[in-house]
Amino acid sequence: MAHESRGGPGVPLRELEIRFVRSSGPGGQNVNKVSSKAVLRWGAAESRALPPAVHRRFLDRYGRRITKEGELVLASDRFRDQGRNAADCVAKLQSMIDAVAAEPRPRKATHPPRASRERRLEGKRRRAQTKERRTAPSADG
Repeated sequence: MAHESRGGPGVPLRELEIRFVRSSGPGGQNVNKVSSKAVLRWGAAESRALPPAVHRRFLDRYGRRITKEGELVLASDRFRDQGRNAADCVAKLQSMIDAVAAEPRPRKATHPPRASRERRLEGKRRRAQTKERRTAPSADG
């Protein structure tokens, strides 16, 4: 499911570890008995499943979410059954990968239009006049 979905790069399911734990929050007796929350762990730092450029962008963008051991941890308890929560975790990971899959286009340097330069200078003149009016009148004037 995670590998090569939507045409972009993906992570093979064998690299993912999914465990099920009890969900927190309200839910009555069911939440206390059933381990439906899915917790996905992926060794993102050492994985070679992604192309090097995509892997580098992934670590740059999501590096703060990776543990000291080099694992990315995602959890889902949106649904009441394990299968849907596990699929939700895998979908979250895939959307994170898809977000960094395409190389960002370099920004082309442009000059600001004349009108915006004039608006900026007019604003500066107005601000200067406002501050000028705040000063006390001079003794000789």
